[in-house]
Amino acid sequence: MNARETERAYALEVFPKRDIAVVRGDGACVWDDQGRRYIDCVGGIGVASIGHANAAVAEAVAEQARVLVSCPGIFYNDVRARLLAELVSIAPPGLTRAFLCNSGAEAVEAAIKFARLATGRAGVVSAMRGFHGRTLGALSATHKKEYREPFRPLVPGFSFVPFNHIEKLRAAVGEDTAAVIVEPVQGEGGVRPADPDYLQAARRICDEAGAVLVFDEIQTGFCRTGRMFACDRYGVVPDVLCLAKAIAGGVPLGAVLAPERLQPPPGRHGTTFGGNPLACAAALAAIRFMRDERLDERLDERAEALGARFSERFDRHRPARVRAVRQVGLMIGVELRERCRPYLQPLAERGVLALPAGTTVIRLLPPLVITEAQIDEVADTVAEVLDD
Repeated sequence: MNARETERAYALEVFPKRDIAVVRGDGACVWDDQGRRYIDCVGGIGVASIGHANAAVAEAVAEQARVLVSCPGIFYNDVRARLLAELVSIAPPGLTRAFLCNSGAEAVEAAIKFARLATGRAGVVSAMRGFHGRTLGALSATHKKEYREPFRPLVPGFSFVPFNHIEKLRAAVGEDTAAVIVEPVQGEGGVRPADPDYLQAARRICDEAGAVLVFDEIQTGFCRTGRMFACDRYGVVPDVLCLAKAIAGGVPLGAVLAPERLQPPPGRHGTTFGGNPLACAAALAAIRFMRDERLDERLDERAEALGARFSERFDRHRPARVRAVRQVGLMIGVELRERCRPYLQPLAERGVLALPAGTTVIRLLPPLVITEAQIDEVADTVAEVLDD
């Protein structure tokens, strides 16, 4: 049996599959089992920021696998220690501690628990259209009805307010609010950036109420938006920063950054695989690549420049069915006046893999190492497909 037949035969399948078997990647491209090349604007759903088969990460993983793969948190470890120090060194000011886990959903779960422990409160306020994960706590903070309804009852204490609506947020935060959790740029919600005034107001509202401000930067973190973290664009420092996806070059890892005052009591939370030396070695190599590797410029600068290049080129021939283009670095949403999913297969047939974000938005999350020629090809192909 080939890969398609084998997965169909044995997987407890939770994904709506596309008829493509991806078998190899290099930089911004992947190849299927027929040898066809695609520019990958899915990017592992925002994971492959430093490119597929990144040599620095591959070498770090291979070397670490020969030394030590697993080490539980009850012992100290040299590689984990180096990663913790590295994360704090690049974090916004005041976020001086880190907890390592395995995924974005786990990071959000930990953030909720840490906020409840620190405040003694239960309430969590999040934004409409927000997405924070599929485990029960993270799902409880996620707005989309289709994700939530099959799994009710969810965790109690969660409420939603409109994104970018300051007064509704102020009204929702009170003496029982443990945390406000928000994405600086909503990803699944349609690539919708927060207004600077909104995030600044969220900071003030949480300070006044004694609540914890959590930024979910699982998709926006690590250079995606043209800064190391999206909050750097806004000049707003959260109490908790949730990270994952691009942190380790494709190796599963998540992190929660927080100030020392949010230190949970030992024994109240834990993880078996979180912070394992293999993933930590991958993350150290990935972050070093982001910070030090010179292509034409630093990776965050490259994301800023190439995102602007896409928008400028696409706008020259913007099809009439496009309602808006929202772009922050190399996080791009093309909103249509109709459903977007019918256009994903024609894009793939022309060599560009893309994601939906809601009903009407085509989302592009290419590796940040994508070349100028490749981003031009993406812009032209999307325009041509939407103009057919």
